[in-house]
Amino acid sequence: MQIHVVQSGDSLYNIARTYHVAVDTLITANELATPDQLVVGQTLVIPIIGQFYFIQPNDTLTMIAQKFGISPAQLAAINHISMNQTLQVGMRLYIPPLPKSEITSLGYVEPMGDSVSEILKNAVEKTSPKLTFLSLFSYTMNRDGTLNSPPQNNLKQIATANKTAMSMAITNIEEGSFSTELIHIILTVQAVQNNLLDQIVNTALTNEFREVHFDFEFIQPEDREAYNLFLRKAKDRLSQAGLLMSTALAPKTSATQEGLLYEAHDYKAHGEIADFVVLMTYEWGYSAGPPLPVSPIDQVRRVVDYALTEIPADKILLGQNLYGYDWTLPFVPGGELARAISPQQAIDIARQFRAEIQYDYVAQAPFFKYTDQQGRIHEVWFEDARSIQAKFDLIKEKQLRGIAYWKLGLAFPQNWLLLGDNFTIRKI
Repeated sequence: MQIHVVQSGDSLYNIARTYHVAVDTLITANELATPDQLVVGQTLVIPIIGQFYFIQPNDTLTMIAQKFGISPAQLAAINHISMNQTLQVGMRLYIPPLPKSEITSLGYVEPMGDSVSEILKNAVEKTSPKLTFLSLFSYTMNRDGTLNSPPQNNLKQIATANKTAMSMAITNIEEGSFSTELIHIILTVQAVQNNLLDQIVNTALTNEFREVHFDFEFIQPEDREAYNLFLRKAKDRLSQAGLLMSTALAPKTSATQEGLLYEAHDYKAHGEIADFVVLMTYEWGYSAGPPLPVSPIDQVRRVVDYALTEIPADKILLGQNLYGYDWTLPFVPGGELARAISPQQAIDIARQFRAEIQYDYVAQAPFFKYTDQQGRIHEVWFEDARSIQAKFDLIKEKQLRGIAYWKLGLAFPQNWLLLGDNFTIRKI
C-alpha cells in the first residue's frame, strides 16, 4: 500500500494517474463519499502491490535501500537504473513489498441496549477477517458473583464464518462506570469469587468462547496482590477448561506510577500469569480533558518500553483507538465534554468547514481547527493512515504480539487496508 497526503490542487484523477490505479479503486478503498471534494492534508491509501518512493533532496540509492530493507543493487535492478545514476528530485522509484510478520489482532465490540445494531453487525462482518479475536464487551459482575450478559445476536456466527475466535470480556462496570467497591468484593470475598469463576467457565464453554479477558479498572492499591492472586486462580481454572486468558493494563511508564488507575496493575505479575495482555495505550486526549492527540506515538513508546522490562514482547498487544475527539474551545475543566468521532467523520467535518488538516510529527497525529455555524472554535484530533502506520512500525520494531482495537463500529477503512498490508493475521 501507498500513503498519499492530499496537497492543494490535487484531484483524484491526478492522484490515480500518479500511482497508475483506477479512480474507482481509490474511491472504494478509502470509502470516499464525495470524491470530488478532497481535503488538503487528508490521507489516501493507494492499493498497489509494494509502493512508490519519490526522490527527496540529498537522497542516495544506498540511503533509500536501507530505509526499505533491500540492497542498493536490488533497488537499482527493479527500477532499471544504474547504481551510479544521478537521482533527480521528484524521480519515482518502485519499492517491492516487504515480508509480512504474523500478529494477533483483537477487536472489542460493545453492543448497546437490548440487541446488536445493524451498523455494528456490518462493522463486525467487514473486520472479522482481519481479527484473531472478537472480544464481546462486556460481561458485568454482580456483588454475589453472578454475571450479566451483553446482547450477542449473531455475532458468534459472523466470527465463526471468518475463523475469528470469540473472547469474553469481563469488567467491574456497575451502573455505567468502573466500580472500586465492586472489584474489592470480588477480590476479597472468596465465596463470591468462587461463584464468579464457576459462572465464567460455564458461560465461556456454553457459548464457545476461546478466551477470557479481564478488564478490571480503578482497583484500590491495597488490593494489588489480591488481584494477582485472583488472576492466578482464574488462570488455573481457565486452563483446565482449555481457555486462554488475557488482561487489560493501564498505560504505565514505571512500576512506581501513582494513581487509582495504575497502582494495582502489576505488569510483571500479569506478564507471568496471562497468555497475553492489552496495553491501553490511548486516552492521553480524552473527552473531559484538554485537546490532545488520543494516542501520541512518543507517549505510547514510553509505555511499551517500560512494559518490555516486565512482560515478554510476544505477550503484548498494543492498544489502539479507532476514534478521535472534537473539542469546543475554549476548554474549561468540568465543562462541555469533547465529542467522540470516527476518522471518517473527522474528514467530513474538515470538508464541511473547509479546514486544512495538519500533522504533528512528534505525536504522529493529524489535527485541525474549524469555526462552526454558531461562531465557536473547535479543535479536532483523530487518526489517519500515517498515525496508524506509525503504530504498526512500532509493533514491528519491538516485535510485539499484535494489536487490540477499541472499538469496532467506528469507520476507519484505511486502518484495515494497512493492517492487511503490514501483517498476516493469526487465526486460531
